[in-house]
Amino acid sequence: MLFNNVSLLSVGYVLPPQIVTSADIESQLDGVYQRLKLPQGRLEGMSGIRERRLWKPHTRISDMSAESCRLALNAVQVDPKTVQCLLHASVCREYLEPATACRVHHLVGLPENAWVYDVSNACLGVMNGAVQIAQLIESGVIRAGLVVGTEDCRGLLEGTIQQLNSDPNLTRQSIKPAFASLTIGSGSCAWLLGDRRYFESQKPGCGAALKGAVAVARTQHHELCQSDTDQAGSGMQPIMNTDSELLLEAGVATGAAAFELLLDELKWVRTDIATTVCHQVGSAHRRRMLETLNMPIDTDYSTFDRLGNTGSVALPTALGLGLSQSYFAAGTKTALLGIGSGLNSLMLGLEFGNVQVGCNEIEH
Repeated sequence: MLFNNVSLLSVGYVLPPQIVTSADIESQLDGVYQRLKLPQGRLEGMSGIRERRLWKPHTRISDMSAESCRLALNAVQVDPKTVQCLLHASVCREYLEPATACRVHHLVGLPENAWVYDVSNACLGVMNGAVQIAQLIESGVIRAGLVVGTEDCRGLLEGTIQQLNSDPNLTRQSIKPAFASLTIGSGSCAWLLGDRRYFESQKPGCGAALKGAVAVARTQHHELCQSDTDQAGSGMQPIMNTDSELLLEAGVATGAAAFELLLDELKWVRTDIATTVCHQVGSAHRRRMLETLNMPIDTDYSTFDRLGNTGSVALPTALGLGLSQSYFAAGTKTALLGIGSGLNSLMLGLEFGNVQVGCNEIEH
């Protein structure tokens, strides 16, 4: 899928206030660790995740999503009334119905003639939403659109710790499916996309050109990472089971297939790509993915060590943080390497101009 007229104009993101280290989590599992003779430091050592962040209790997902949208709009001084699509795309949502996007649309003050709905595809939701908005822009239906997500890991993290502490039959083998649930974090991120021709005429050089997107679905692996029930329908207290070892192998293979498709679709070669951003799962996944793709690790931007795996907003937020640190140079090409349970891979190609960033790191 190719795009000629779509730009990523800005990124808005919010970082939660509470920092929880991997050592903090292990201290809450001290009895389990002692009984199973697990070494302290195992969680960080296996994942590369030093810490992650949590929202304060009772924080509303839609409030944080609205803040991320406002940050993205203010960063480029775009009038909310010009935004004709809002997609809410995180795993977490506030209701079974209506769409969480409805309250965000109201809070941000977007126009009535907007497309407003939720999108869900595990860790790929925000990227999938960006592609849908890009198609609307490319076809001339809208001039600008926002995709946003907010992930709240508190319920899953606390529920997993409680389950592990209360299971007297837990073994070193049976604890493995819970490992990935201890690596997650919370966060919020919005991408503003617009018609490149219109916004270039207003602000020359603004945005990054979205050159194209590809997807690979290997759904025979859909059981490798599953939540027990819907987030909203379970009082935000889900439990996840993840076969991390098989998921790593299948995910890397799926990503490798998607990357070859991306190169073919965009007519790029590896040396055209100055930087990459992988999905932020952990150190083993990142290393294996880049080695398999034959891409250098020192030009890949990552955040998982300090934010954990924040699901659908992990890669989008990493892009925003990298932009705020001037990691992506104007005129260079970047590949966004998305992987999501299911299994799906979605990869995007960007050519950078001047992308603005709005951020809010909530005080501790």
